[in-house]
Amino acid sequence: MANDTVTLTIEGEDDEDELTVPTELLDLLRENDETDPAVVGDIAMFGLAQRIHGAVHHGQGEADQGIQDLEELTLDLFEERFGASFAELTGHDH
Repeated sequence: MANDTVTLTIEGEDDEDELTVPTELLDLLRENDETDPAVVGDIAMFGLAQRIHGAVHHGQGEADQGIQDLEELTLDLFEERFGASFAELTGHDH
């Protein structure tokens, strides 16, 4: 097994971060001819959607309206990116 890595830069409005990951892992997760940034972007969107979903539906007590609205926006962006809902792609629906 090779120890090759790739470093990707994530840029925000006022800051940036770097993420170094194994190239073999990206190859394993890649669909068709996706680029490295697209693979990482897909994983990030899945992770973010999962986190906000958990905060709304699996936390203690009922989430306030602002958090519920944030989940709705995130899941709309998720569906826009993947062409399917979070529930459809994960089999997890409420």
